[in-house]
Amino acid sequence: MKKLLSIVVLACIFLGGTVVFAQNGSARGDSDFYYVNVSLEKIWPYRKGYIVQYRKGMYQLARAYIPSEWFAAPMGRGEERVLPKGEIVMLPRGNAWPSMSVFYKDGEFSHVRLYIHKLHSHQSWGVVPQRLNLDDSFENIEDIRLQF
Repeated sequence: MKKLLSIVVLACIFLGGTVVFAQNGSARGDSDFYYVNVSLEKIWPYRKGYIVQYRKGMYQLARAYIPSEWFAAPMGRGEERVLPKGEIVMLPRGNAWPSMSVFYKDGEFSHVRLYIHKLHSHQSWGVVPQRLNLDDSFENIEDIRLQF
């Protein structure tokens, strides 16, 4: 009985300490960081970036225009370091379907991660006709606002 009582007391002390540490973490002002992941229906490479098409509801599709500058290498050092707004992760060969994760920090757009196939022969890749000029669609893009 004494052994059981000591185990219960130790468990209460451990759980109480865990709650205190958890509260201290949130009291420091840690930011609200989350992401939204969507499956991609089609990806079109364009001279100014990528056009990605994803599902908006059951029967509608939406597009996002992602400028190629977002995928530039990080610049600066230390506190001044500016991270890119975009990252590309190549999917392995197989049945994995492309997707896009849009990350938000404190409710504001932070960055996007594209999970895409390396080979443009994959059925998820499309081709933009050469005569089609979509340059205006890539102007002044600051964030991605997903539609649902």
